[in-house]
Amino acid sequence: MKKPLIPAVIAALSLGIASLVPAPALAQELRLTGSGASFPFPIYSAWFKDFSKQTKNVTVDYQAKGSGAGIQDFINNTVDFAASDAAMTDEDIAKVKQGAVLLPMTAGEIVLSYNLADVSELKLPREVYPDIFSGKITKWNDPKIVAANPHVKLPDQNITVVARSDSSGTNFVFTTHLSAISESFKSTVGHGTTVQWPVNVVKAPKNDGVTATIKQTPGAIGYIEYGYAIATKQPMAILQNKAGKFIAPGDEGGKAALASAEFPTKTLPGSDVPDLRVWVSDPAGDKAYPIATFTWMLFYKDQDDTKAKVLRELVEYGLTQGQALAPKMGYIPLPNNVVARIRKAVALIQ
Repeated sequence: MKKPLIPAVIAALSLGIASLVPAPALAQELRLTGSGASFPFPIYSAWFKDFSKQTKNVTVDYQAKGSGAGIQDFINNTVDFAASDAAMTDEDIAKVKQGAVLLPMTAGEIVLSYNLADVSELKLPREVYPDIFSGKITKWNDPKIVAANPHVKLPDQNITVVARSDSSGTNFVFTTHLSAISESFKSTVGHGTTVQWPVNVVKAPKNDGVTATIKQTPGAIGYIEYGYAIATKQPMAILQNKAGKFIAPGDEGGKAALASAEFPTKTLPGSDVPDLRVWVSDPAGDKAYPIATFTWMLFYKDQDDTKAKVLRELVEYGLTQGQALAPKMGYIPLPNNVVARIRKAVALIQ
């Protein structure tokens, strides 16, 4: 004798309500691995955990190793995807035999976090903070810092500069900005995923390593992603922008900075993939926070059909549910025109 169908299935069959029938799932467990930038790690970690929970038989793991390590893993084919705040160079893209699709999946700000007792607000002029990181300004009571903070008692204390020790997209964005506003910094330190910092700079790996070092070192200052500063309740300097205004990091200033981004009209070298690499090294506008950036996820253009389908679904999750998480986690939601560009490019992942 046949067992009776459960009531929910009977209802689904009689009413024709497809939503009561579970969506098709992958026959076998699919585990996707990624690596790279630590800048977007907090939000990517939340995305991948939620996407894995929503997508039966799919698990997405991501290891924050730094942008440089992520790009190398991507070139070496040891991951299913990667992430980088510096995107990829033309030379790196040429090494990927399957072709590469670079998508700016979120955006954020780089802040200057500091450790000064009893200093809750600190303004740093445009000509000052490059000199701090190049080793020209070494004391917290330097006249230039004092002049910008007349109501703050700044200590007669050495400045301990904390920088990234690993190959890092955060390095790239930060040093590119400093080089754009200071010829002196550009000629002495330069810009890139790795640079030659002054010998007295303390180095630590990844955003969380720099954050921890700042917290443990009185008189320290370092550059970290805004979300890390929010999560650890670290004080952040108010920076002078191109228009001469002092702007605190936050959603409004970040959006204003990205508003000036102009995407190229070309494709990536040797392919039909749109080039979605763009940086805002010194944003204009009264309300623009001066150090903001997109950060990219890196995908293989040609790959296994099943993986490609799930990765396209992962990108769509990031563009919808994922973007809704951005403000509360300290990231900047992508502008609508950028989302439209990504949706067009993601179709090339096949």
